[in-house]
Amino acid sequence: MTPSNNTALSVNLNKIALIRNSRPGNYPSVISHGEICIQSGADGLTVHPRPDQRHIRPHDVYQLSELVKSHAGIEFNIEGNPYAESLGDFPGFIKLVQDVRPHQCTLVPDSNDQLTSDHGFNLKVAGEKLRPLICELQDLGVRVSLFMDPDIEQISLAKELGADRIELYTGPYAEAFKHQDENFHALFQTYIDAAIHAQKIGIGLNSGHDLNLENLALFRQVSGLLEVSIGHALIVDAIAMGLPATVQAYKKLCSA
Repeated sequence: MTPSNNTALSVNLNKIALIRNSRPGNYPSVISHGEICIQSGADGLTVHPRPDQRHIRPHDVYQLSELVKSHAGIEFNIEGNPYAESLGDFPGFIKLVQDVRPHQCTLVPDSNDQLTSDHGFNLKVAGEKLRPLICELQDLGVRVSLFMDPDIEQISLAKELGADRIELYTGPYAEAFKHQDENFHALFQTYIDAAIHAQKIGIGLNSGHDLNLENLALFRQVSGLLEVSIGHALIVDAIAMGLPATVQAYKKLCSA
């Protein structure tokens, strides 16, 4: 295995917003910290707005979109439940995407009360409902990625639906890496096989969830990895290392 070349690092800013929301006001500023990430070498910014606004709020989405537009070559990725409807001043997930038209929209099968994303789409069940949404977003000029498990059959279905990319859910990989039990290598092989299959059928490959400074270097050895989206671990590392140094450390692993 050889590492993918030039894997883009998209920094998820949800945890910055979570800290801000614990007090009145706008401290820490999500926009200012997004700027720091860009200046420190991040290739893009990611947000996952939810109707309960536990972290990212609608105004963050609009303001970050304007920030990214001021930096050539930086991408904005909005991820979330495509069926999240309007609630209070949350306009609905698809409405946010329609308004902002980010470079990429990552559709994720999570519910409003879910703590965090923890599984990929079952496209045998969800596929036909997703198909028109994928077309609608692509017609707006938005690249569409589907949050998926490393299941070859499901990845083939994502291609058939017309998705531009998939984002492999790496939570199980991260957990297995931490324990390094007898099943780790077999599990990691499923990601390698999924990546090879994605390349074979011509669908782009992203990955994310629980990737960190310890497990990212190995995961980058999967073929054709275009982008990783990292938030929780990166922000935790920034507490000790500082945000600029942390972004640079992750970026180094993405380009090693």
